[in-house]
Amino acid sequence: MGGYDQGLMLLERLDLRAVAVADLAGALPPPVWDELVPTEAVAAIVEEVRHGGDAALRSLTARFDGVEIDAIRVPVAAVSAALSAVPLELREALELAYARVTEYHRHQRAEDAAVTVDGVVVHHLVRPVRRAGLYAPGGRAQYPSSVVMCAAPARVAGVEELALCVPPRADGTVAPATLAAAAVCGIDEVYRIGGAQAVAAMAFGTESIRAVDVVVGPGNRYVAEAKRQLAGRVGTPSAFAGPSEVVVVADGSVPPAWAAVDVLVQAEHGPDGLAWLVTWDEGVADAVAAEVERLVEASPRRQDLQATLGRNGCAILVADAEAAMAVANIVAPEHLELLVADPAGLLPQVRSAGAVFLGPYAPASVGDYVAGPNHVLPTARTARFSSALRVDDFCTHIHAVEVDRQALGALGPAVVTLAEAEGLPAHAASVTVRLDAEPAGSSAGGTGRARTAER
Repeated sequence: MGGYDQGLMLLERLDLRAVAVADLAGALPPPVWDELVPTEAVAAIVEEVRHGGDAALRSLTARFDGVEIDAIRVPVAAVSAALSAVPLELREALELAYARVTEYHRHQRAEDAAVTVDGVVVHHLVRPVRRAGLYAPGGRAQYPSSVVMCAAPARVAGVEELALCVPPRADGTVAPATLAAAAVCGIDEVYRIGGAQAVAAMAFGTESIRAVDVVVGPGNRYVAEAKRQLAGRVGTPSAFAGPSEVVVVADGSVPPAWAAVDVLVQAEHGPDGLAWLVTWDEGVADAVAAEVERLVEASPRRQDLQATLGRNGCAILVADAEAAMAVANIVAPEHLELLVADPAGLLPQVRSAGAVFLGPYAPASVGDYVAGPNHVLPTARTARFSSALRVDDFCTHIHAVEVDRQALGALGPAVVTLAEAEGLPAHAASVTVRLDAEPAGSSAGGTGRARTAER
């Protein structure tokens, strides 16, 4: 996909109506993500923060954000004051979003359980991490909604401490709307640090920022790549939450302007994202493309829209609805909109998508704010194997095994056989030494529990 040219339509046309479903993957534009991943640059930032701590954070903030900062943490009083300073309707909207997102995520919470089979009791223990690091993007826009989306499942999981990193504005402050969201969500600490350096700071810890157990949240390609590089040092969801994406499947059952604005919704986040229209109706492709031109021309975020569409904006013509869904599954988009007469009929064909929005009155923006499910979603085709941010991303699962003598007698021989096959005699002996001994409690050598019972 080439760069933006005033003489070209913003949505590059690709006619695949003659291509068989099995051959669509090879006919689609290749992912642009691999060529954009700043692997070496992020690795250098991570190492700078690892060894330089707070001094590195200040230097990197001056370099990338153009801001000289002293105190890295935003004072607690400033966070509280922001909630009173923002317009009432914004505060109420944040509180509504937090309540709805929290309620949805309560249904994901797993409880301790135990399963008993033939004398073997396996306890399933669910434990929240103690400290989570949240990231909310900044720079081109403010994203209080990302604060809500990260904090709500963490609180439902039972995380004790939440630390939030946000890029500073040009004057060195954090946007009041973002601070107000932090107050609504009960964020414990807010730091005015962004980019890959923020992820590294939360992973390693610095003089000002204590290390966390997991790092979550959407961000640009530097943020997403930093999380990928630091996975293992700190917990990170498998989803690659990078620049935003949308695939709109349309059949002409909704006005072209509706489909066009939905193509642009995610594109206005800025460059490196993806904005595709997929249809089997040439008239729809023409009408939506024309509406996209009109909307972009009038948008105050025209440059961001042009940057995204010029690199990865496309109107794809396919043979039928089956082919359209095949394209969607290949792309595995962050957002998939089904603007068709029977969206529920196509839903069973969805295999890979971060979130799906059905019908004319469910634009992806509803999911971005108040629908309830999380808007921190997989991008860069990672929806093939990962999901939206969930309560489980803030939890560990521990199993505890309890075995009685009778069960060990029944299962032990298999343990011995397998251990001997692997050449691990101590593994085998750990079973045979128990089976060869007198049952616990049958003599003075019994367990403390048995002796207590006898008394």
